[in-house]
Amino acid sequence: MSSFWAALKKGNMSSATAALGNTGLAIVKGLAAAYSGSGAMFASAMHSIADAVNQGFVFFGSVLAEKKPTSRFPTGFGRVINLFCMVAVIVVTIMAYETIKEGIHLIKQPTASSHFWINFIILFLAIVVDGYVLVKAMNEIVHETRVEAKGLGIISAAFRNVGRAAPPTRLVFYEDIVATTGALLALIAVIVTQFSSFALLDGIATILIGILMIGVAFKVGYDNMVGLIGVAAPKEIEDRVARIIFADSDVTDINRLRIVQEGRFYHVECYIELREGLTLAVADDIKYRVRDSLLMDPDISDVTMGILEDNGVSDWRRPENLEAN
Repeated sequence: MSSFWAALKKGNMSSATAALGNTGLAIVKGLAAAYSGSGAMFASAMHSIADAVNQGFVFFGSVLAEKKPTSRFPTGFGRVINLFCMVAVIVVTIMAYETIKEGIHLIKQPTASSHFWINFIILFLAIVVDGYVLVKAMNEIVHETRVEAKGLGIISAAFRNVGRAAPPTRLVFYEDIVATTGALLALIAVIVTQFSSFALLDGIATILIGILMIGVAFKVGYDNMVGLIGVAAPKEIEDRVARIIFADSDVTDINRLRIVQEGRFYHVECYIELREGLTLAVADDIKYRVRDSLLMDPDISDVTMGILEDNGVSDWRRPENLEAN
């Protein structure tokens, strides 16, 4: 039992928090939509259901992705999380279709919603909860990408570096942007339809929320399709790896370097050039020393490394802050 809980603790906390928060919101919104007849509330409830199902799937996928490599799966289980995120995309797409269909129905046959204060309080609560989860996701992006940011700087840092975050964190980030925006749209629709005769806004807001859900499905689906194929690491990771390699005084150059991202981990394959005149035994010791330095990085899961004698040609441009050993 202790090993089960230990495995759960390794899962993505952003998706776990989002799943719990959206489950509660989905129940409350669903009851309010049935009670008041608000289409915007229905759309917001559908989005919360989709988020809760997705993020629950993704959390358990992130737990499986942390499993150690086996003889049958030597590169590990990092891409499992991409599969779970693709399932989440299907759920979002179905919910988006139902939401847009309901919005079209409300435009064709506008209906006046009731119980204004119930709708208002619940949607305001949804903005607070979804906003809290969004802030947690932003902090998680900053933490995962090792970016220095504080206060309001976390917002811009999260948007700039979301592409380098783990797939579950990216999913939570994108979905909660839509969830917070959707709850705000629904709240505006409820207020306007209560104090004016513009009943069509309820259906318009419902369709807009559905379109936002499709946008999230497309973005997350594309990111995870690329992840399943196998994508090269971003430039920042490549520079970080090069910096670690060049930090060893016996390394003169990098002949070839390939870094593939799987889930939130990176696989490094490289040939490094060593100074001339080394014996094979000494060269081997250097290789293992450099490899161990790379494996100390928590984002790097395995390293395949070959060694060559310095050929006198500079194949790799050194990082700017490490021009010479």
